[in-house]
Amino acid sequence: MLIKIIGVGKIKEKFYREAIAEYQKRMSSYNKVEIVEVADEKAPETLSEKEVDQVKNAEGERILGKIKDDAFLVTLEINGKALDSIKFAKLIQDEMLDGFGRDMVFVIGGSNGLGDNVLARSNYRISFGKMTYPHQLMRVILMEQIYRAYRIINREPYHK
Repeated sequence: MLIKIIGVGKIKEKFYREAIAEYQKRMSSYNKVEIVEVADEKAPETLSEKEVDQVKNAEGERILGKIKDDAFLVTLEINGKALDSIKFAKLIQDEMLDGFGRDMVFVIGGSNGLGDNVLARSNYRISFGKMTYPHQLMRVILMEQIYRAYRIINREPYHK
């Protein structure tokens, strides 16, 4: 099973890139984690609600173009299901056992969120809390939680 993280926008800061690379390196003994960046939609600062939806759906088309039809899609959403690390590990483990080798794809939206086209495709919606995080930091947090999940799955020590 390939784990793929799709994020809108580029990681610009070196310290975020280094943190993500460190978790990818740690994950190499468990599973491959592929990071895919899709371009954010260029738009003015102030948008109408209709324009925001257009931006999200344009980004959504780019996201959906990177996902295989049979992939298990997990979207990160403020209104998704909140999981602790043990339950997050179980979600990954269940997909490993029951997903017949299909990809598990996590999607982090852009500054306006995810389009309806991506939300309609989602198999599972998770939340990392009610706060809003920069998408760059969210990639680091997600990578850490995936690494932690594999430590839990393999019954290896992890910081509680």
